[in-house]
Amino acid sequence: MNRPILFLLALLLLPAAAQPDDSRSITLNLPPESLGQWYRPVAKRDVWLHTMFALRREMQAVAEYSALGDSRRLGQWLERLEADYRKIGEMVPEWQDELELELFERMRKAGSPEALARLQRKLRRSCQGCHREYKLVAALRYRTPDFTTVKVESSESMEEETYSAVMKRLTLLVNRVKIASVDGRRKAALDALDALQVRLADLGESCQACHKESAARERILGKAAGDSLTHVRAGIESDDVRSTGRYLGEFAVRVCADCHAIHRLQSDLRRLLSKR
Repeated sequence: MNRPILFLLALLLLPAAAQPDDSRSITLNLPPESLGQWYRPVAKRDVWLHTMFALRREMQAVAEYSALGDSRRLGQWLERLEADYRKIGEMVPEWQDELELELFERMRKAGSPEALARLQRKLRRSCQGCHREYKLVAALRYRTPDFTTVKVESSESMEEETYSAVMKRLTLLVNRVKIASVDGRRKAALDALDALQVRLADLGESCQACHKESAARERILGKAAGDSLTHVRAGIESDDVRSTGRYLGEFAVRVCADCHAIHRLQSDLRRLLSKR
């Protein structure tokens, strides 16, 4: 398990694990609200991210052309670096006073690659300080899906339901298939299975908001779900309780658990950090 996931798990589990007399806590600072306008869907493209990527590329170019002694290209990339760095204060005015703008004049006058490298390290430390304080929270608030509503099929039209309601309904239907099959109520089990597949199709449509390519949706809600539920249906129709239970459990792991492993933790933390 990688470090970010371990950190997020620790963040969720800390309140429950701490002893009553344990005063330890974790504090996460929320970035200024103005930052949100530079991420999709508010912006047409992730302007903030592309600015950060440009800064990283420009820092590397400055270091490389300094080492090569190419003063012409060094000057060009240094100008790009300063221009994009200044955009931070333009996009998020609350951070304007935190910028180390005076370093650029010193970098232009640096007499050696070593002197320029020292100034770049100072600029990088300033960037890293902001990243330590805000990068995780910004990623959770602005780069994770906003699971709020899902369009579901009703008797007459498509209606919106909250994700919470949709998840509860899916759980109810999976359990109803299991209960009815165990008790030999074939029709009730098949009706619940039909409803479950309709709801899964609705859920798959909502995935398109983020997953523009079909491969990601198909990996969880495509063949994995279809194959398992085909076996579940065959088990119900043949009154094979053992087979029905086996493939229903396979569905729960390959579809429900896999999707939750990817999205649920991030979604819960986003909701926590979005509370006012």
